[in-house]
Amino acid sequence: MNDTSWGAPSRAGYWGAPDQGPVQGAAPVGPAHDAHALNPSETQPMPIVPDVAASGGHQDDDRGAAQSSGPLFRDETAHAAHAAHSSNPAQKPQEPMTGAPQPAPAPQKKSAGRDLGAAIGVGVGLGAVILASLFFKKAVFVGVIAVAVVVGLWELTSRLQERKAIKAPLVPLAVGGAAMVVAGYVRGAEGAWVAMALTALAVLVWRMTEPPDGYLKDVTAGVFAAFYVPFLATFVALMLTADDGPQRVLTFLILTVVSDTGAYAVGWRFGKHKLAPRISPGKTREGLLGAVAFAMAAGALCMHFMIDDGTWWQGLLIGLAVAASATLGDLGESMIKRDLGIKDMGTLLPGHGGIMDRLDSLLPTAPVVWLLLVVFVGSG
Repeated sequence: MNDTSWGAPSRAGYWGAPDQGPVQGAAPVGPAHDAHALNPSETQPMPIVPDVAASGGHQDDDRGAAQSSGPLFRDETAHAAHAAHSSNPAQKPQEPMTGAPQPAPAPQKKSAGRDLGAAIGVGVGLGAVILASLFFKKAVFVGVIAVAVVVGLWELTSRLQERKAIKAPLVPLAVGGAAMVVAGYVRGAEGAWVAMALTALAVLVWRMTEPPDGYLKDVTAGVFAAFYVPFLATFVALMLTADDGPQRVLTFLILTVVSDTGAYAVGWRFGKHKLAPRISPGKTREGLLGAVAFAMAAGALCMHFMIDDGTWWQGLLIGLAVAASATLGDLGESMIKRDLGIKDMGTLLPGHGGIMDRLDSLLPTAPVVWLLLVVFVGSG
């Protein structure tokens, strides 16, 4: 889930060279020399070179870093040659060879934009933890969901405070979010809704202990965070309550990961047409087609071999829905990160970013898969 190079064009202003008085070694002043000096056709403008050391700037990860050597401007080399010719009139500048063929620029290889080795290693480690807890005991996996929710809330509220000065109260969100997941597993959808309402109320009351300035934006962000992270994650716990709950959760995870992988692989190799350039420039329509194809194939296999009473055509529909929801979830978090002016929500997972950077497509996909499974094969 991961939106992709910005550059800033440079400009240089020009002014006429000021009168600098007599220069040592210059030609003697006389009528002939004065006439030559006052000829406007031979007067060369002097460039104003900015003070590079004093004009620091912020550069994002996607921006190319400025080189410490070489000309800063496109025509700086020409001005340097003119200055050398002015200081030594006997040396003639070399004329550019306009007829000589110019070497073609070397083709640039596509870059994945992240450390693939670290990303694969972290992904395998997370997968091992998820599978071990999922098939060992359901309650342990509920605890894994709760921990992921709390960490995701911490990342989201921290970025909101750093970038927008929005103080969404973390304590009631963390406690209420963990309780929301547990209530969903123990009491079903009704328990999840009650926990969501109580969490929102706790956010409103907790924020009253601070000055009223910014109260509305803080509590609004808090309620949004409660819905976006723990409430959507509760549907994973709801899937787990079925008799074949681990298989349902595994199907949900496989389809989401396969959808993201298909979008990445096809988009990286064949992507030419941007899907949403103002939100996530790296995503392409070809990548979306890859996500749909991969997710539908995986959905047909998972429903046929893993879900009780499931059929392959139901898996095709679920895969199509997963590709759509995962893409929208990825774009949704890209929108949030662009508004915050950040690339990743955190740095806990090398090669991936933060926990929220991995949950972006999972969170909105969970209620979609839960609902379709209930419609097709029942609640279990």
